[in-house]
Amino acid sequence: MANYFNPDFAKFFKELAKNNNREWFQKNKDRFKTNVEQPFTVFITDLIDALKAINPKMQITAKDAMFRIYRDIRFSKDKTPYKEHISAVVSPGGRKDFTSTGLYIEMNHDGIHVYSGIYQPDTKQLASIRYYIADHEQAFSKLIKGKRFAARFGSILGEQSKVLPADLKASAVQQALIFNKNFYYRTHLDASWIHSPKLIAELLKCYEDAMPVNQFLEQAIQAGR
Repeated sequence: MANYFNPDFAKFFKELAKNNNREWFQKNKDRFKTNVEQPFTVFITDLIDALKAINPKMQITAKDAMFRIYRDIRFSKDKTPYKEHISAVVSPGGRKDFTSTGLYIEMNHDGIHVYSGIYQPDTKQLASIRYYIADHEQAFSKLIKGKRFAARFGSILGEQSKVLPADLKASAVQQALIFNKNFYYRTHLDASWIHSPKLIAELLKCYEDAMPVNQFLEQAIQAGR
């Protein structure tokens, strides 16, 4: 397997963290293009191709998956103009659909953050997930306690609502995750993985470890209650 990134990938992000301003970035834009964006595009392309063997619905391009490094600072207290990582959503819906399960990947000099699950479901989707969990609580609990899922991701994360519909309250006593507004999980690969020829293979394992819970959440949305 390929080694996609040269040592300047990590060096660029270390320096960006100390110089997050337009003047520095403009001076180093060619570095970004050559040593960060271009190899990351090749890497994401290869990851998509590898995931197609597991999920034939993964019919997107790297362009569909990748986020720009420029931050939207219009409504943020943090006015630094650049993200201090490069990222992509590798899923059938790409970066425009956080409710299509796959892998969200953030990469910089500190390593690789890998996320999966459902993020920002709409009101109808959220209701479907909650009721589906309530109706299949034992199956859901078994999945999230599964050895591979628990070892890789630990637990399901996400902000919780303070109030639930009355007919869900009894079920939420048994399964508190019904309170969740999001249902995502994460793991971290240290910086040595960035230069590993086994990086794609390791990310495929992350995807496979998340699959049982992802499939449950997709079924929940499709149930459409």
